[in-house]
Parts: sequence; structure tokens; C-alpha cells
Amino acid sequence: MTSSPRDMSRAEPEPAPGEAPASESVREGGSVGAARVRGAPGEEPPECAVAQATRNAVSWITLDRPHTLNALTWAQRERLVALLADASADPGVRAVVLTGRGRGFCSGADLRSGSGGGTGGGAGDGAGHGAGSGERVTGDVARTLERGAQRLIAAVLDCEKPVLAAVNGTAAGLGCHLALACDLVLAAEEASFVEVFVRRGLVPDGGGAYLLAGLVGPRRAKELMFFGDALPAAEAERLGLVNRVVPAAALEQTAREWAERLAAGPTRALALTKRLVDAAQHADRSAAFSAEAWAQEINMTTRDAREGVAAFVERRDPAFEGR
Repeated sequence: MTSSPRDMSRAEPEPAPGEAPASESVREGGSVGAARVRGAPGEEPPECAVAQATRNAVSWITLDRPHTLNALTWAQRERLVALLADASADPGVRAVVLTGRGRGFCSGADLRSGSGGGTGGGAGDGAGHGAGSGERVTGDVARTLERGAQRLIAAVLDCEKPVLAAVNGTAAGLGCHLALACDLVLAAEEASFVEVFVRRGLVPDGGGAYLLAGLVGPRRAKELMFFGDALPAAEAERLGLVNRVVPAAALEQTAREWAERLAAGPTRALALTKRLVDAAQHADRSAAFSAEAWAQEINMTTRDAREGVAAFVERRDPAFEGR
């Protein structure tokens, strides 16, 4: 993104989107939980492979393993989960951007890494069907999935701040579901979305059926998952999986503009709106109306709600604080 999406030859990584030069004030990776995550011996530190910088109340999280198309190891997945939890809890963060560097957004779990599979280590693309140790017993796969791929997707869905995916390249397997779990999706023209599971004889994981069927309906979801064909960004936009497709050179700037608009909004109202929209996919009318009423009740206790009403009455622009 700061470099060309096709540039994989740099010896030194470019600054992640949203990172400032050293002279600017940027809070780096400030997660106690994320800081404790350590990778396997010989594996690059997760804080390098999953970079984070906060600027203008936006947490930019960049997957930075371009030589693997940003496949996730166990440690990197754990850091990503921790960073999303930190963003949820930090009042100084009011929006999140998730993106990648190089030709890939995220190609799923790193099944070639010893830490990418096994009980508790599988991040996706097959519920941890990578390298494992010892005999597998009934329940191991389900536990691996729950603690791995599903936990990662839940971290995005449950984040109390709007999460924007800036999809710079290939989003495959769990990487596809990671993008689809975000609240808004921007995609570079070169980006593609691939349900690769069928190619490996696997059932989709990481909440894929839940996410895809909710977005495009069961028939389209089955077509994409049954055949596993790459879906170009333009077609993904037509189907409603992507909000907007932009030239690669404009992706970072567009993501910045959208994220900073979100960060300037009424943060608690956005969190409640996110929850209502997500819940409405599977709720009956009575439950949806009840959830809406309680969301209104909760939101009217916030400063931003009072400020919004006051600004309307006083005929001025509101100054939201995110509280």
C-alpha cells in the first residue's frame, strides 16, 4: 500500500498504512496482551509480521509477510486477536483498518508452519489440519476451530469500533472470511476473493458459511464454496461483498478518508448500530425490534447522543467525542 501491491522484493519493509515517520507522534502496537505473544523458534516476531500504528484515532493493522501472501501463523493470529480487543477497549481508538502488504491481503492459515496447525493452533483453511503432534481424538478438530479460526472472526465481529478492510490483493480461505467479517470492505482492482477449501477437500471454516450466506444468499454462497473459483474485486462489488473497488494507488488514501470519517463519528452509536445490523440477519421481527429499543435506551445515555441533539437544535455541526 505504501509500496506497490506487487512489490515483494524490498529488503526493508515500508511503513504500514497510517504509520508516520519517526518525527511524528504515533502510538505503536500498544497492547500488553499482544506484546506477550511469541512465535515459534525461527519465526519472525509477530509484532513485525502484524504491524500496528494508531494515528488520528484510527488503529491501522497491517499483515506484513508478503512472501507468504500474509498467511497467518498461530502467534500472528493471536496478536491480531489481541490488537482487535485492545482497539475495542481503548477510548483513544475509534476505528480500525485491517490491510496487508504485497500481493496478498491474507491467504489464510500458514499450514506450512509448525505453529499453524495442531490443537489450539489452526488459524483457518481447514480447522487446523496442518502439522500436529500426537494422536488426534474426537473433539480435537472442533476445539481447534473454536479456539482458532472462529475466535479470530469473532474478534472482528465483536470489535466495538468500526472495522474497515482495505483488501490490497488475494483474500483466500480464512483470509477471505477475515475480510468479509469487517464492517466495510474496500478493494484494490487487483484484489480477489477465493473460497479455497473445496480445492483441498475441506469444509469452510472461520464462519464462512454464516458470513457468505448472510451477504449474498444461500445459492450464491454455495456456488462460491462448491467451485472455489477466484472472484475478482469488480464481481465481488457487484455481489455486495465489497463496498467499493478503487485503483491500487488510491486504496490507502480512500481507506484513510473512510476510517477518519468513522473515527469522527459517534462511536458508541456506531457500535450499537453494528450490533443491530449483524443481529438482524438471523433475528425474527420481535427480537429485532426489542434489540433496537434497548440499543436506543443505551445510546441515549451517551455524551455523543446529547451532543448530536444539541447541535441539531443549535443549528451547528456536532463535535463527537466517542463517549
